Amino acid sequence: MLRRTALAALATVAALTVAGCGDDTSAASSGDSGTTKLSGTVSVFAAASLTGSFTQLGKDFEKAHPGVKVTFNFAGSSALAQQINQGAPADVFASAAPKNMDQVTDKNTPTTFVRNTLEIAVPAGNPGKITGLKDFADKDRKIALCAEQVPCGAAADKVFKAAGITPQPDSLEQDVKAALTKVSLGEVDAALVYKTDVLSAKDKVEGIEFPEADKAANEYPIATLAKAPNPDGAQAFVDYVLSGQGKAVLTAAGFDAP
Repeated sequence: MLRRTALAALATVAALTVAGCGDDTSAASSGDSGTTKLSGTVSVFAAASLTGSFTQLGKDFEKAHPGVKVTFNFAGSSALAQQINQGAPADVFASAAPKNMDQVTDKNTPTTFVRNTLEIAVPAGNPGKITGLKDFADKDRKIALCAEQVPCGAAADKVFKAAGITPQPDSLEQDVKAALTKVSLGEVDAALVYKTDVLSAKDKVEGIEFPEADKAANEYPIATLAKAPNPDGAQAFVDYVLSGQGKAVLTAAGFDAP
């Protein structure tokens, strides 16, 4: 009787040991931040409109993973896609439009993580008395738009067509932050930027909503790169962006859920 009890106890211990080993293997292979020790630098190429939110996420990620450094290259998505295809070393690409993500050949499967819509940005106090999209067709107004190959420019083209308006821009910028800067400095009467950019400028800029904006909402995809120098760090950063903590930062910045 005692022998049977002892054998049963040994069997139970063996089963628990095997189960425990299985759990450890699963956790390690999942890339969970609690079991995988990350190191080195994670290089993130991200759309200019993600500057504020991703800078914060980078700081939070570094705190969660001591010893890891996150570096960013913020620019127009089209320029970033070109740099990656030309061999620029990067671990993660976050684009402001699927089109530019599709142009990158060296990528893993992308995930759409946020949406963004356009707003009219005017300097504080609205000195140009801008009231809506129709003012973008006025040659006497100073207007800044994103270039059409940039996601914010492609979105602007859609809303102007939807509204039946032919804009008369004074400058075409290579990323949305450049257009926003012209507004905040008072160099133009208005620009079309993302609502997240209006929020980031705080009291330097005022935003004017318009109904056609919903016809050109931009979806933002993110992906690790197949030839990432730091693949573990790349996946961990993407996972962090998609986590509850990441979503909270992005929502606070004005982004919408996909």
